[in-house]
Formats: sequence, C-alpha cells, structure tokens
Amino acid sequence: MGMLTPDMRRVVERELGFVATVRPDGSPNLSPKGTIAVWDDDQLIFADLRSPGTVENLRTNPRLEVNVVDQLVRKGYRLEGTAIVHTEGREFERGVAFYEQRRLALARDRIRSIVVITVERVTPVTSPAYDLGATEDELRAIYRERLLS
Repeated sequence: MGMLTPDMRRVVERELGFVATVRPDGSPNLSPKGTIAVWDDDQLIFADLRSPGTVENLRTNPRLEVNVVDQLVRKGYRLEGTAIVHTEGREFERGVAFYEQRRLALARDRIRSIVVITVERVTPVTSPAYDLGATEDELRAIYRERLLS
C-alpha cells in the first residue's frame, strides 16, 4: 500500500481540494482545485483549467500542500509533496484521457497542463470540536443543517 489510504482517497475524490504554493516573492498562493483526484497509490493529479499562478509557482518551486476536508464531519488531510507540470507528451496525454473518462464536459482544449503531485507526507486535519467530545454524527447534523438553510 502506498501513501494514500482508502479514507484519504475517499476525501480527495469527494471534496474540493485547496492547493497551496509559494510565489517567487515568498508570499503564499492558495487556489481551489475542482479537478483534484487520486492518480495512483502515491500521487494526486489536477487539470490546469484556470491556474496560471499556481502552475507558474510550481515551475519555480515544485513544493506544495493540498488540503481536503470533509465539510460535514470536519475531518480531512494535509497532503504535502512535489509537483511536476506536464504541458505535452505522454503524461499530459494520460492525464487528459483520465479526465475525458471521468468528466465528459471537461474538453481537451480547456486543459492547459496536467499537474502530477507525488505525496511525501500526510497529516490529519480535525476540528477542535472533537477535543470537546463532539461526534461525527453530531457535526454532520449541525453542518448539514447549515448547508440546507
């Protein structure tokens, strides 16, 4: 088994991912990625549809962090690693084919690059509410109500 457990895979595949990179001047860049997905046991992938800043940052400094959190139970993961940006070639074509199979509305001509992330470290993210004794069922009920109101 690789770095990504079944629960990590579940959260990555269900939730919006937030990718943190560093700009050349050292300031942070945080960008939501609706295309974040599991690529294999140790890697994530996202399609660059509208991410020129994120991709440029990764070309300068390939280190990044991806945060994914199950919004209802307030648990998730911080996945740290290194990214490679593919704009052509075999890996780019594999990535485009991956998204064509998963999301038919994601047109090939919209994908500017494919970013493959090798996950090197994973740490859990949990709400402080668990420290006070809250359960997943309780938090799910609270946040489901907020989403529906």
